Parts: sequence; structure tokens; C-alpha cells
Amino acid sequence: MYIFLYKMSEQFKEKIQQWVAIDSQLKIIHEKTRDIRNKKTQLLEEISQYVQNNKIQNTSIEITDGSLKFYEKKEYSGLTYSYIEDCLGKIIADKKHVEHIMNFLKENRQVKTSFDIRRNYKENKNESK
Repeated sequence: MYIFLYKMSEQFKEKIQQWVAIDSQLKIIHEKTRDIRNKKTQLLEEISQYVQNNKIQNTSIEITDGSLKFYEKKEYSGLTYSYIEDCLGKIIADKKHVEHIMNFLKENRQVKTSFDIRRNYKENKNESK
């Protein structure tokens, strides 16, 4: 069901227009952020290679507003249902018990309901060519 803006109050129309304008700005910012993050990741890979090749892992470099320190960090994978199920399968022999626990976890998750707006873009025929 579509409701056309001409049937809405002026104040509501303005709020919709403001929301759309902000949503468009955020889309541009997210795209720029993604591009900058990709460039930073590429530079990190190149710097990391240099640091390792020259064996300067535990050093710092002074920069104008502070310093940079090279170090190794551990990144843990997410705590997913498949990971939990695999781990439970290693300590509980009965697959039905594991299945019961997994169902319990999935069915008893805390759920938060909130209102949101989803923006759907019209297809641009020029982009698909």
C-alpha cells in the first residue's frame, strides 16, 4: 500500500524530505568510509610486510601528534551457532542433547523490536548497461 505525499501534512512532508536527505548523505559517507578503510588496509599490509622484512616489529615511530607502535594482535572469530554446536558435539556424545541445547539457545534469545524505515531505490536503467 502506497500513501502519496500530497495527502500528508506539510510538517510530515518536511520530516520525510529531511530523512531522505540525511539518508542520502549517510550513503555517501558510508561509501567514502569504505573506500578509505580499504586504502588503510592496503597500506597496513604493505607496512606490515616492510616491518617484518626489516625485523622492526617491536619499535615505535614518532609522528606529529604522538607515535605509532607495531605489534601483533589476536583476533577471535565470532561466537556463532555453528561454532557452539561443534564445541558441544565434542563434549556431549548424544546428538539429541546437543540439538536440544541448540534449539533452546535459539528459541530463548532476547529479541528487541523497534520501528525503522527501509529505503528502496528505483532501478537506474543506465547503470545496468
